[in-house]
Amino acid sequence: MVRMQIQFTEEQASELRRQAAARRVSIAAVVRDAVDRELDREGTRREAWERALSAIGKYRGDGANVSVEHDKYLDEAWGH
Repeated sequence: MVRMQIQFTEEQASELRRQAAARRVSIAAVVRDAVDRELDREGTRREAWERALSAIGKYRGDGANVSVEHDKYLDEAWGH
């Protein structure tokens, strides 16, 4: 592991202490978990964006103007 020094606001430090005590782990463990979640979320966002971009222009419609009549088509799809 790499040792790093970071600073927190009083409110952040208080919440970290509370969460660490509730989970019965160290503050460092709470911080590592939070960092892991944030790093994973960034990767997931990036992957989702890349998937979305790859779909642009990939499909052809049947002439339906979904961008204007999306509510109509959604209503039909849900059987209302």
